[in-house]
Amino acid sequence: MRDGVLNINKPAGCSSHDVVARVRGLLKVKKAGHAGTLDPQATGVLPVCFGKGTRVVEYLMGMEKEYRAVMRLGEETDTEDATGKVIRRSEGIALSEAEIEDALRAFVGSYDQIPPLYSAIKVKGLPLYKAARAGLHVERVARRVTIHRIDYERRAGSDVWFTVLCAKGTYVRTLCADIGKRLTVGAHLLSLCRTRAGAFRIEDSIDLPSLELRVAEGTWAQAAYPLERVLGHFPEISVGPRWEERVRHGAPVPLSECSASENFPKTPGPVRIHGEHGGLLALAKLAESGPLGVHFKIEKVLVDPSEDLLRPLSEAKASMSAGPIDRGIHGVYS
Repeated sequence: MRDGVLNINKPAGCSSHDVVARVRGLLKVKKAGHAGTLDPQATGVLPVCFGKGTRVVEYLMGMEKEYRAVMRLGEETDTEDATGKVIRRSEGIALSEAEIEDALRAFVGSYDQIPPLYSAIKVKGLPLYKAARAGLHVERVARRVTIHRIDYERRAGSDVWFTVLCAKGTYVRTLCADIGKRLTVGAHLLSLCRTRAGAFRIEDSIDLPSLELRVAEGTWAQAAYPLERVLGHFPEISVGPRWEERVRHGAPVPLSECSASENFPKTPGPVRIHGEHGGLLALAKLAESGPLGVHFKIEKVLVDPSEDLLRPLSEAKASMSAGPIDRGIHGVYS
């Protein structure tokens, strides 16, 4: 497999960039990138795209995320997590489980979250963490984030376990700090594991030692997700042989030249363009202006111009059903 996505179970103690570099070296590919940063001490699901899979990173970045977090009450840190310096402590925390659960539920929905001082968010081109290390004062602007669900699990002393399902851009360590402020005792994130990113689940992930072993055995492709299935939640259209080569060069396609199901949704969102024999060619969006009238404007070409697309449809379907993604990707997006 030359192009696809690996669902890596990131270990603690390394950056997301380190994981990408390791995957690139193991697979001996020139291009690789991740779809959503995890802090160095965080663990769990890190989708790593390789080959032409790097062209679809932006479509995966918006996936909703699920995390299992441990929050420590009574301590605030300058980084909002356990790696930072404690800047305030509260002694003798007298909070009931009901009070903690109420505080968690209060953040379900959308709220304005001020990003942490130690984060990669850029202000006037400078990452906040670099400004913080240099002792510079930078005004942070609150961003609207969405929490879909928070489930309280248990409490042991000052530590609280909970699961959170949230939209792109949410900082769970900031969420912990905000919960601590609401409870008036302060809090920080003690540990974090991402258990899901869109359709990528931790139970289907592979750790780096296992990937290294599979590479040595020549079986690593069985753990990879083909692009046909990664993008399978987008509507599909197909074009005939006359238009395949044009699509491979990024040329727009008139709607009249496309075949689609009767219930094809005419929405502004991305669609998959396939060739007559089933090969995935590109991602496109519906457009209505221009000399072609209603047409599909190519956003990402997912094949090389010289690539042979005349593989049988059965082969394309076989590649779509290969690997761990069989465990229900369509159920997540439907």
